[in-house]
Amino acid sequence: MNKQKLFKLFKNQSYLQTSLTLMLFFASWAIWWSFFQIWLTSESNGLGLSGSSVGTIYSTNSLVTLILMFFYGVFQDKLVIKRTLLIFCSTLSVLVGPFFVWLYGPLIESNFLVALFLGSLFLSAGFLSAAGIYEAVAEKFSRFFNFKYGQARAWGSFGYAVAALVAGFLFVINPNLNFWVGSLLGVFLLLVLVFWKPKNEKREEEAINHETSENSVPKLKDMIKLLKMKDVWVIVIFIMFTWSFYTIYDQQMFPDFYTKLFSSPAMGQQVYGTLNSIQVFCEALMMAVVPVIMMKIGVKKTLILGVTVMFFRIGLSGVFNDPTIVSLIKMLHALEVPLFTLPMFRYITLHFDTKLSATIYMIGFQIAAQIGQVILSTPLGILRDHIGYDKTFFVIISIVLVAGIFATFKLKNDNQNVYGEPFIKI
Repeated sequence: MNKQKLFKLFKNQSYLQTSLTLMLFFASWAIWWSFFQIWLTSESNGLGLSGSSVGTIYSTNSLVTLILMFFYGVFQDKLVIKRTLLIFCSTLSVLVGPFFVWLYGPLIESNFLVALFLGSLFLSAGFLSAAGIYEAVAEKFSRFFNFKYGQARAWGSFGYAVAALVAGFLFVINPNLNFWVGSLLGVFLLLVLVFWKPKNEKREEEAINHETSENSVPKLKDMIKLLKMKDVWVIVIFIMFTWSFYTIYDQQMFPDFYTKLFSSPAMGQQVYGTLNSIQVFCEALMMAVVPVIMMKIGVKKTLILGVTVMFFRIGLSGVFNDPTIVSLIKMLHALEVPLFTLPMFRYITLHFDTKLSATIYMIGFQIAAQIGQVILSTPLGILRDHIGYDKTFFVIISIVLVAGIFATFKLKNDNQNVYGEPFIKI
């Protein structure tokens, strides 16, 4: 990018506001979420739960999340670019510290079922469902206010990376610090969403309110029709058995697997935090590279490339037990995440009506991943307890391989529509 384009980009107030929003949200999430699984399983500075119990927590979270995501998507498509829903979600970010330290943690130890219910509601409403909405709104803003979504989303990865780096050091001192810093970052996020509204955004909102017609606002029947469309279910099946492992492998299994490769839990936790941070820094850089890859090989082939990277990354983790080699394998994550998220947004806007982009993204990408987690989290957690991490990883890549073959034959090719016109209209 030349200096003139860079200067123009940083003069775009909507780009700056969107970038800062994403950076603060992902930072407020990463500061505790990157160590959530370790906090649940660690005997020394966590709750010491079994793999099956952790799987149950992740499955329940995913079940509530997939229900909530549908309503979030529908509601946001009606709001278009209004921030009402984001403000609600950011308020929950502010409450992370009190919730985990005073309520959720003690309840898991005293009344697991009540903690399971309350935790799934809080985590889903504030983060697991909210993440997709933050991304969907950012993508809408990029189309309304003339900047590239990937350029703004990269700041989200940057925020996650910095927070993950700090998280490793805080967690070793006291895990509660991670939750309280999450609340502090949530306060900054809420203030940005409430008080910073660029002038062009205000004008666009007024124009949308003035020009909104019955045909331009998605109706409930439009959303229901989506569920009857074969092409939506193709995306759902593909994501269920690929992207679901972003949580199942990367967050439910890998942290504990990785930290046990070291001589002491404390050393493993510190190294994991640093590695996670470096990986997400690289992920932010790859957000700028993947659009170039999409232009060269196409959207569908980029998604298939993402599946290929996932297959080798998880599979190789089951082969090696040297922390240095496993760390290098973990770095493939930096390529995998943008290879899934960016082309999936482009696939949706290429083949579907853009007025329903948030809903389709939530159903086809976010909700589908949650369904996969509901189906697979607990069985794979139990499997891990019985056969260990390495063999469980081989089971996962077998599922990924089948899903990749399915996607190769069933996803739409880029040339099956006219550029700029939706291939499927509601």
